[in-house]
Amino acid sequence: MEQVVNAVLEAMLRSGLVQVEVSARHVHLSAQDLVTLFGPGAALTAVRPLSQPGQFLAGERVTVIGPKGRFERTAILGPVRGNTQVELAISDLRVLGITAPMRESGDVQGSSSVTIEGPCGQVTLQQGVIIARNHIHMTPDAARTLALADKQKVSVKVLTDRPITFHDVIVRVSDKFSCRVHLDTDEGNAAAVSGFTLGMILR
Repeated sequence: MEQVVNAVLEAMLRSGLVQVEVSARHVHLSAQDLVTLFGPGAALTAVRPLSQPGQFLAGERVTVIGPKGRFERTAILGPVRGNTQVELAISDLRVLGITAPMRESGDVQGSSSVTIEGPCGQVTLQQGVIIARNHIHMTPDAARTLALADKQKVSVKVLTDRPITFHDVIVRVSDKFSCRVHLDTDEGNAAAVSGFTLGMILR
């Protein structure tokens, strides 16, 4: 069934259609911070695969703490990374009482600070909090089909009852990806994204 679904999505992609997903607030942990938060020998427990190959929702949860508020039971996405990163929407930042730059995932140099609490300890990041810039994950074959290149910017019209066109959406090309548009919760709510949703890539 998964192969059939992927074949249908690839066929739609050739028409410029791509599935839209909403990425809620979450944390990526380094191996060192995972041990600090969950104790020696800790490992992330995969409970559900994500659309991007090899990535998963972990069973473990953390609390993200700012000067004004906190988010209990914040999701952790695995596997572990080289640097701990917290991805939040603008409305999340207001609750916590912090600011953060809009960046591509992984670009945390000079970003914002926050405290993460687990059952065995706390980590205060000096940098690592970002608003993840909306983007399209795309395979090399799909990029060739659509004549798109890595780091190119396009517009995406979200096809819902409240259609919104997002501009300057970054195309990210890798053979480790599957084709998806990723929005944060503020963007997804503004465009009334719910369930299976498609977007049209515009030039």
